[in-house]
Amino acid sequence: MTQVLIVEDDVDAALTMQKGLREANIHATLTHDGETGLRALRAGAFDVVILDRMMPGLDGIALLERARQEGIDIPVLFLSALGELEDRVYGLKAGADDYLTKPYAIVELVARVEALARRKDNGTGGLEAVLKVGALEMNLITRIVRRGDQEIDLQPREFQLLEFLMRNAGRSVTRTMLLEKVWAYHFDPQTNVIDVHVSRLRAKLDKGFDRAMLHTVRGEGYQLLP
Repeated sequence: MTQVLIVEDDVDAALTMQKGLREANIHATLTHDGETGLRALRAGAFDVVILDRMMPGLDGIALLERARQEGIDIPVLFLSALGELEDRVYGLKAGADDYLTKPYAIVELVARVEALARRKDNGTGGLEAVLKVGALEMNLITRIVRRGDQEIDLQPREFQLLEFLMRNAGRSVTRTMLLEKVWAYHFDPQTNVIDVHVSRLRAKLDKGFDRAMLHTVRGEGYQLLP
């Protein structure tokens, strides 16, 4: 059963989420402030974190930044009434994997949690353990990514995005393909979540190198080239 940590200071809202997730066979643990949430995150084995942005004391952004600094790479879904473009971008840049604004439909929350919880088997499963595109190398077992001698630190969603691009190197990958294959969305969530993640990935991938690998193909999508 998928294990979810909910960090939400509104007790009634947290209980509503817990009930909706339980009906989808997802177990949710509740915490109601940032400090308690961070301690639970350090101690527990969770698949996904649902994190409220605005909380007294340690807010969602500060909690997430501290967790990422400590090497905690559990997928995080921000849940917030702050739904403007700059708010969503800020949340994603802080290390979140997805962003859902309030009010929301419980079916969409469940769908997004299930998408974030999907994890590829660490075993090779008969597939290659290492992907290579030019000087770029991704180890699917250790989850280490290198370009030449430089190791690239990626968040979980960035890793999944790069893996898909590497498996389709040299081909144009559309936004629809990324939504379906990386985010497991079969609809357009009407956000710029892809653009933000691609921009963040490109900055990490091409930093310090003269030649870019990740390109935007106007009118089509994105392309990874050696």
